[in-house]
Amino acid sequence: MTPPSTPIAEPGAAIGYAGPLRRLGRRMRDGRTVPVLTVVLAILAIWYLAAIGMNWATETVKLERAGEAYGVPDTVAATWSAERPVLPAPHQIVVEIWNSTVGVKPSSPRSLLYHAWVTLSSTLLGFLIGTALGVLLAVGILNSRTLDKSLMPWIIASQTIPILAIAPMVIVVLNSVGVTGLLPKAIISTYLSFFPVAVGMVKGLRSPDAMLIDLMHTYSATRRQTLVKLRWPASMPFLFTSMKVAVAAALVGAIVGELPTGAVAGLGARLLAGSYYGQTIQIWSALVAAAIMAGVLVWLIGLGEKASLKRMGARP
Repeated sequence: MTPPSTPIAEPGAAIGYAGPLRRLGRRMRDGRTVPVLTVVLAILAIWYLAAIGMNWATETVKLERAGEAYGVPDTVAATWSAERPVLPAPHQIVVEIWNSTVGVKPSSPRSLLYHAWVTLSSTLLGFLIGTALGVLLAVGILNSRTLDKSLMPWIIASQTIPILAIAPMVIVVLNSVGVTGLLPKAIISTYLSFFPVAVGMVKGLRSPDAMLIDLMHTYSATRRQTLVKLRWPASMPFLFTSMKVAVAAALVGAIVGELPTGAVAGLGARLLAGSYYGQTIQIWSALVAAAIMAGVLVWLIGLGEKASLKRMGARP
């Protein structure tokens, strides 16, 4: 009687999860995870070295005044733990963000979430208005040669004026007519966000091939039908790419709009308060929070882009 054959174990079966872990490592290596982590680690290393160099002089003076013996390791540790450093170390910013988000109530004026929400509100309002305005301008420019020749140069020229010069004038003029609060900052965000959407949509609406336009003409399609059935779907990748630029610009506009008003809430107000009282860690935590907010907004628009293009049948 022939004994039953013993199945040969596949490579990695004895290790259990070695196969999935190996595949995960391969995907991380072939994708963007490893390159991004490498860049982040390089930035952190340069940041820590820069913190040592920029804080060395002031911390050395403090240690000398203390009258205690100290060496290089003590000075390095002092540069990374200074109360008011010239350049805070990354871990100090992380601790400040944690304390001002988890350590206090979100509704408290001391909370970074409270200030972030104030800035986010004006950012989203300005972004929505700017996107709608940019799309309307693009459709008008597409259908009118007069608008194309007269309006497009002014749209481009409007972006040559520094926003720091426009923001105080907008705030003062609107305050004089009784418009205060969220809307003035949203208008500044609109000013910065409508331009990329308008330019991107003009290019997107004009992107269909001439043969496809002629094909629509052979079907006796009206201008509206050509816009809805051909030009609008073709412009979607351009629209979402422009929206990613526009939402980041809208966030910049909202923060800049808070600076000349003496605002008491918002990331811009947080920056001003940190500047007045020499709280550099607070300044950097507000900047990092703004960067995180911008990254999340761009990521959300990217998710919307994938969902919309997938629904339209676009290839991944």
